[in-house]
Amino acid sequence: MAGMFQAARGRERPITAFVLSGGGNQGVGQVGMLRALLERGHRPDVVIGTSVGALNGSRIATDPSLESVDRLERVWLGLRGEDVFPGNALRRAWNLLRRDDHLIPNDGLREVIRAADPAATFEELQIPLRVIAADLVTGDEHVFVRGPLHEALLGSAALPGIFPPVRYNGYTLVDGAVVNLIPISHALAGPVDRIFVLDVSDPLGERPIRSPLDVAIRAFAISRDQRFILELQWVPKEIEVVVLPAPHDEREFLDFSGGRVIIDEAYHLAMRALDDVEAQPRPLRRRASTGQRHRRWWRRLAS
Repeated sequence: MAGMFQAARGRERPITAFVLSGGGNQGVGQVGMLRALLERGHRPDVVIGTSVGALNGSRIATDPSLESVDRLERVWLGLRGEDVFPGNALRRAWNLLRRDDHLIPNDGLREVIRAADPAATFEELQIPLRVIAADLVTGDEHVFVRGPLHEALLGSAALPGIFPPVRYNGYTLVDGAVVNLIPISHALAGPVDRIFVLDVSDPLGERPIRSPLDVAIRAFAISRDQRFILELQWVPKEIEVVVLPAPHDEREFLDFSGGRVIIDEAYHLAMRALDDVEAQPRPLRRRASTGQRHRRWWRRLAS
């Protein structure tokens, strides 16, 4: 492994990984982050994503261009809550009463994946992609790197109890956020010099609990904070980690309105963060984004 990192350092352009978190409707912020990165010439050599981050990342891995960002922007700005979470309250209650394994069918989620238009298979991608999902039966973390792509994306975004689990390659898959919401460690499977983290997930404790969905998202946040701290500790000292700041987003989980404002804010925050990084005379091991959550992580790492 050390030899591979030394070989990477001899290249003119740093070997770069994009790591995209889950986050439901907050995934719209990643569109602005991706635009900033690509405009600044940061092209990924590998993309790693969980849940909605896997969806956004799959489009960039298919074609790492601003045209792909434009497509993602059109998809996100056209979304409504009923597109992703179809079905009225009576139908959802009936699914629960008849002891089904989900409240909402995943037809709407399939359509979002289709609209983003990623490649049909991993092998057709321009950039290597790693999609994270959880196995509901064994609790294992699965990393998909080959074969049909759309089913892997569907499994990675299958929020437990809300969407049906996805049967794929003999596994029973649910949302990758259950096991690894911000999958930094998978960027270390090959040589890499710099990792950009596009984390749009909720800061722990900042979103009011108004619904069962909020309970599930908060539970993910508790495990996410612990896992992210551990994954940062595993990163070798010579690799730079840049965590882009997330835009402010207080929308409820089913609310897909206001995407334009969030994309623009994410873009400007990312641009300022990249200004700061590029102004440094040499890479730093850790580059924290602004925000209370990231300051807490950095304090705990230093303790």
